[in-house]
Amino acid sequence: MRQDLTYIISLAIIRFYTRWMLRMDVTWKESLPTGPIVIVANHPSCSDPIFLASVFPHPMSILISDKPFLIPVMGTFLQWLGQIPVPAGKGRTAFESARQLLEAGHPVALFPEGRVSPRKGGFHPLRTGAARLALLTKVPVVPVGIYLERNRNYAIASIVEGKRTIRYWCLRGVYNITIGPAMNFEGNAEHRHDVETVLKSITEQIAQLSLESERRAKGIKQQHSIGGIKRAIQLNRLKKGVKLIMHGCRYTGILGNSK
Repeated sequence: MRQDLTYIISLAIIRFYTRWMLRMDVTWKESLPTGPIVIVANHPSCSDPIFLASVFPHPMSILISDKPFLIPVMGTFLQWLGQIPVPAGKGRTAFESARQLLEAGHPVALFPEGRVSPRKGGFHPLRTGAARLALLTKVPVVPVGIYLERNRNYAIASIVEGKRTIRYWCLRGVYNITIGPAMNFEGNAEHRHDVETVLKSITEQIAQLSLESERRAKGIKQQHSIGGIKRAIQLNRLKKGVKLIMHGCRYTGILGNSK
């Protein structure tokens, strides 16, 4: 009960924040399938797991690096939300936890890059965990493409295991998400060719959806800019009109001589 209440309250706060501080724009290509799903997304900032969870209608477990779990308060918060830590070198344990959750009917999300995307743009090569989960459990994969202005990510330092670590968080600015149609795959999770085929499809979908998110964000920004230019032109025309009227009034003596 405590965990459920924490999740509901946290979700409400996050949704309020993303609406007013990020102007988050979410586009759904199709409605979600019923039952468990594997949600896969690119990872341009450390904020992504929190923001992504706020978009979907049902609670999900997200595979996250174990480092945030070691930060006081945040680690406890993540545990309350039921997130899955992925310790370095122990990905198999996290994989098994994800598999069990999917087989029990719960949605699972992960970032196949395994770390935050390069700050200059693009993606790290995707790891095979999502593809193997999809083939092993036969659940649909829902691809997600995230776009944000990476130069506006904030560098925040924290102490993890006695070491100062800097991570980049998206706190303000444009944050767009495009959620693609669910994909179903057939094959053997132990066959390399099958895994690589699924991985390629996931990679292509995430890249395409991220590009759509970016184009939409830049289109909105351009519309705002064009709208601002149009308003400036209209205001300038209005000012000129007022000046002509004032000049005419002075000329006719309504406001006195024009001298």
